[in-house]
Amino acid sequence: MTIQVIPIHVKNDVQPADSLVELLLSSSKATFEDGDVLVISQKVISKHEGQVVNLQSVIPSELSVGIASAYDKDPKLVEVILSESERIVRMENGVIIVQTKHGFICANAGIDESNVEDDYATLLPKDSDNSAQQIRLKILQQTGKKIAVIISDTFGRPFRMGQTDHAIGISGIDAILHYEGTPDTFGKILRVTATAVVDELCSAAELVMGKTKKCPAAIIKNFEFKERTGNIQNIIRSKEEDLFR
Repeated sequence: MTIQVIPIHVKNDVQPADSLVELLLSSSKATFEDGDVLVISQKVISKHEGQVVNLQSVIPSELSVGIASAYDKDPKLVEVILSESERIVRMENGVIIVQTKHGFICANAGIDESNVEDDYATLLPKDSDNSAQQIRLKILQQTGKKIAVIISDTFGRPFRMGQTDHAIGISGIDAILHYEGTPDTFGKILRVTATAVVDELCSAAELVMGKTKKCPAAIIKNFEFKERTGNIQNIIRSKEEDLFR
């Protein structure tokens, strides 16, 4: 099996009034076939859904001002971070790690000031699974092709330097490929092996998407998977199984 990762370039910045699927389909390389996987960046989804905040309009609380002063951050940005968070996991060296309302553990609640106008920041989509589902259905309607859709975002990693892309929303694919109960190459029965395939597909797509190439999406071809009604919550480790909470 040879997997292909094909970048989709978009000329103009995505706006809420745009038809996102039309923009993707208008790319000369965006030709979908049954069984393809579309990986699309969170930033584009957030812009399209209006999940953008003008930081100048934010009034920080006393708590936000205190945290900002202690950790050398913009109090308005801190206020937005707190408003999008379920709890603070850790704060140190100017970094705020939180659990978002979606259940993700990440820096700054996924709020990002890159690739947007000055004084603006993007928030995570309200429901990335639904975002992926709507894109998948529209592509099916317009092309007749059954594909899977993954919404990706860049997260840091504990214990390792550098960032990698992770799935924050899925449709038409399971988040995890389970091998439990199957034999390995020596006939031993696997007990705990489970591969986070949607995260791995996001990282593969990011290699061609980059951060500065105006390439918000990629098509992955020839990856074999079974069509499923997936849910991103299936990839989030429960509190009872998490050794680091």
